[in-house]
Amino acid sequence: MTFDVVGTLIDFEAGLKDCLAGIASEAGVTIDGEEALTLYRQARYSDGADLFPDDLVRVYLAIAPTLGLPAERRYGERLRDSARSWKAFPDSAEALARLARDYRLVAMTNARRWAFDHFAAELGNPFHAAFTADDTGTEKPDPAFFERVFDFVASEGAGREDILHVAQSQYHDIGISRKLGMTNCWIERRHAQKGYGGTIEPAAFTTPDYHFTSMADLADAVATARK
Repeated sequence: MTFDVVGTLIDFEAGLKDCLAGIASEAGVTIDGEEALTLYRQARYSDGADLFPDDLVRVYLAIAPTLGLPAERRYGERLRDSARSWKAFPDSAEALARLARDYRLVAMTNARRWAFDHFAAELGNPFHAAFTADDTGTEKPDPAFFERVFDFVASEGAGREDILHVAQSQYHDIGISRKLGMTNCWIERRHAQKGYGGTIEPAAFTTPDYHFTSMADLADAVATARK
């Protein structure tokens, strides 16, 4: 099983909103979390973007004026560094531990390795292997990212047809995994909320092979199927 990490297993939206709210409180202003995510998404996926989460310094300086926050680099660095303490979704670690009993789990993240190391520790270090933007030199949905993983899987005697790719992002993962002939599973983390939050909206929706609203539901379905 291959997994997107940020947004699927790690609640980056809550991490971003909490950090921005803390800065806002110190500045004596109030911000709307969903508005902040919309501004983040627009700034994050613009020209000149750096690798994630280093790019949060640039993003903060871009969105701070609109949110009424102090446009100072030290606050952008604070937002970037907040990634070290972002929390997993409540069901992520337990579900991964259950799945790891029977499957090799491979992380595929657009985050840099320094950030992924913190995410992996937060998740209980369940991964058999991991690929970051530093390892691949590119970001999903670039097919080259996936091809790097396919090469690794082939080195272990398997093929892309043996992989279940699990992710919440239609744009970064579900659409491209379908095009590359993978079986996929969409974890719809924002099922109770409108819009795409901090994740870019896809040009077209891709119906996944499997669809759950939590990692716990996926782990339960796998357990049932194996009986």
